[in-house]
Amino acid sequence: MRRAAELLPGGVDSPVRAFTAVGGNPPVLVRGDGAHLVDEDGNRYIDMVLAYGPHILGHGHPAVRAALSAQLEQGTALGGPTALEVELAQRLVDAVPSVDMVRFVNSGTEATMSALRLARAATGRDVIVKCAGGYHGHADALLAEAGSGMATLGIPSSPGVPAAAAADTAVVAYNDIAAMEALFAGNGERIAAVIVEPVAGNMGCVPPAAGYLEGLRALTTAHGALLVFDEVITGFRVARGGAQQLFGVHPDLTCLGKVIGGGLPVGAYGGRAELMSLVAPSGPVYQAGTLSGNPLAMAAGCAVLDSLDGAAYAALERLGARLGAGLAAAAESVGVPCAVNRVGSMLTPFLGVEVVADYDAARHADRERFAAAHRAWLQGGVFWPPSQFESAFLSTAHGDAEVDRVVEVFAQALRG
Repeated sequence: MRRAAELLPGGVDSPVRAFTAVGGNPPVLVRGDGAHLVDEDGNRYIDMVLAYGPHILGHGHPAVRAALSAQLEQGTALGGPTALEVELAQRLVDAVPSVDMVRFVNSGTEATMSALRLARAATGRDVIVKCAGGYHGHADALLAEAGSGMATLGIPSSPGVPAAAAADTAVVAYNDIAAMEALFAGNGERIAAVIVEPVAGNMGCVPPAAGYLEGLRALTTAHGALLVFDEVITGFRVARGGAQQLFGVHPDLTCLGKVIGGGLPVGAYGGRAELMSLVAPSGPVYQAGTLSGNPLAMAAGCAVLDSLDGAAYAALERLGARLGAGLAAAAESVGVPCAVNRVGSMLTPFLGVEVVADYDAARHADRERFAAAHRAWLQGGVFWPPSQFESAFLSTAHGDAEVDRVVEVFAQALRG
C-alpha cells in the first residue's frame, strides 16, 4: 500500500476502498473464486462486497468465463455495432417492465447523467430532485449532497463543483413523501425529474416505505415530471425485473449497471420508446461513448442474465433471510439495538439504532461499533464493505456455511 499511496490518490481508485471509515489498511486483492477472495498474502475471505454488487453468480462463474474466453478470440473493442449489443438489449427489454429501448454506456455515472439530460430535454425543464444520502454517480449536478463514499469522508459536496452546476438540484429526505409533495407544490412546473434508488443502497440498504414509490409515481405524473429509477444496484439484484418489478411501480426512465456486465465496466439507461427516440442519432439529445456496448461486457452480461432463473432468486432470498435473521439474533443476544435492513440479497446492519428509514437515521448508527465489527470480520476471514453506508451482497456461490461464519464473527465482535 505504500507504493500505491505514492502513485494513486490515497492509494486507491475509489474512496471507500481506502478503509478510512473503519481504520487499518485494505487487503491487496489478487483473485476471486466463487464466494471468496484471496489477497497478496494468501489470506482467504468470504466476499460480502462482490465488487459492490455485480458478481451475483460469484467470482469466476463457468458461464461467464466461457463467454469472455469466446469473445476474447473475436476481439475486445471493435469500434462498430455488434450483435451482442442487440442480444443484451433484448434481455433487458424482456425483463425490465418499463424499458422499451436501451442505450449502453460504460458506468452508472454515465447512465444517470445521460438519463437526466434526456429528462430535461423531454420536459423542457431544468430542476432535478434527488434524495439526501442517495448517490447517483459523481456528475457535478448530483453532488449537491451524496451518500456512500462521500458520506464516509464526511464531505457534503465536492470542491470543484461550481455552485451553478448544483443550483438546479433539489434534495429531500428519502421515504418522506410529504416533503416531496411540498417541493412539488411550490416548484412543480420547474421540475424535470425525480431520480431515486427504489431501494437505497448508498446510505446502506434502506427499503422504500409502504406507498412511497407509488406516491412518487403519482406526484411526478400529476406535475408532468419524469420518474427516474436508479437501479444500478437493484437491477437484476432484488428481482429479475429489478425493484420496479418487485414493488410494481414503473418509472419513465431506468438506469442499470453492475449485474448486467458480469463484473465488467458497463451501464445502461432505458425507458419508453418515445423518450429513448430523442437520443442521438434518432433524436437531438446528444450522448456518445467510444467503448459503449463493449463486446466483452455484453458477452458477460448475456451469460449472467441467462444464468439467473427462479431457482437462483429463491436461493438468494433464502440466504438473505438467513443472514438477516442471524445478525439480528446476534445483536439481540447481547442487548445491542440493531436495525437489519434487507431486500433480497442486499443487506445492511445498523448498530445502535432500532429503525433506519432515511439517511438521517443511518447517520445516527454507531459507526465506531460498526468499525470494530468490520475489523473483526476482516480478521475472521470476512470481507465486508468498509463503510456503514454501503450494502453487503450475497451471490449464488454463497451457502449456509459462509452465511453462518459471517454471523459467528459478528456475534463474537459484539460480545467483545
